[in-house]
Amino acid sequence: MLLRLATLSLLILYPIAWFAPLLRAGLLPLFGLSEISVITGLQALWGSDVFLALLVTFFALVAPMLKTAGLALVQWGLMSDRLKPALDLMGKLAMADIFLIALYITIAKGIGVGRVETAWGLYLFSICIVASLALGYLTRPNRAED
Repeated sequence: MLLRLATLSLLILYPIAWFAPLLRAGLLPLFGLSEISVITGLQALWGSDVFLALLVTFFALVAPMLKTAGLALVQWGLMSDRLKPALDLMGKLAMADIFLIALYITIAKGIGVGRVETAWGLYLFSICIVASLALGYLTRPNRAED
């Protein structure tokens, strides 16, 4: 039952993480920093690069929610356990988004033209992804009743 509640809680935490600030970025230290979230980043991408926006939308929004919803259905016995490998793949695809954000932060800090700070939303989003991977691992065909 605890696994089921944890999985269902992710369906609430993911949207919060999407709107939470992932990082704060600014050109010069004297000026205020702009907060960037998954949603604001996607809005900017849709205006400049539609293909990249589709890719990031899939990794950041669609893959985690599909994986979590599918995992909940497996845990409640409403979906076949045979779909579990596909759900595990969805979780790994969602993890790619975290690596992409970390790469952007590392590059921006390395260039030294401005300032980038991580914000609490990056940690929340990362925790959601890692928790989803852990819940997927803990959900075994005969352990769904836990």
